Order: sequence, then C-alpha cells, then structure tokens
Amino acid sequence: MTKKGDDVMGTVMSAIQDTVPISAFNRGLAGKVFEDVRRSGAKVVMKNNAAECVLLSPAEYVQLMDELNDARLAALAVERLATYDPDSLISQEEMLRRLGVTESDLEGWDEVEIE
Repeated sequence: MTKKGDDVMGTVMSAIQDTVPISAFNRGLAGKVFEDVRRSGAKVVMKNNAAECVLLSPAEYVQLMDELNDARLAALAVERLATYDPDSLISQEEMLRRLGVTESDLEGWDEVEIE
C-alpha cells in the first residue's frame, strides 16, 4: 500500500477504534466504555451513524480547558501588545491618587498575586 493508502487506512482504523455505538450503553456496557476512555483516550459516541457526543476522561477535559484558556489569554496578550503605548502608562502613585487611596489604606492587606 502507498503512503497515502497507509494514511487513509490509519484514519479509518482510528475512527473505528475511537468510536462507540450508543447501543453499548443500552446493553449495559457503560463501565467498559468508560474504562476504555480512561485507558485509551476520548471516544465519539455514535447514534444513527452520526456523532452524538464525545467522551473524555476528567483529566483530558481539564487539560483541554486549560489549553483553551491559555490560548485565549495569549490572544488577549497579543491584542493588548498591538495597542500598547508606553506613554499612556501611569505610576502606582498616580493610580492611588486617582482612586483616592493612600498607602496607609493598603497596610495590613496580604500580598496580592496577579497572574
């Protein structure tokens, strides 16, 4: 088989291995399906020959959400850097003055960590 044929066969095999029919749940095989998701990764649940949902382990879901959040933050940083004007910056002292806050007002507060 050619390289292209190998790619197609790999894609077909992956699709077969990464899908589960919804009937598996109806036959009481949910535990086996969930274990397979934990062991092998995400599965696409098929209903009437169409993708119905995707099953992920909690760890995969958290990782995916973390990566999505990181991508959103990176896009926001790029957007902000594109419009960054160092001449528009103000000092902490000026910000406190504008807000009507003094250094003594801030005493006793724990350190704030900004991400």
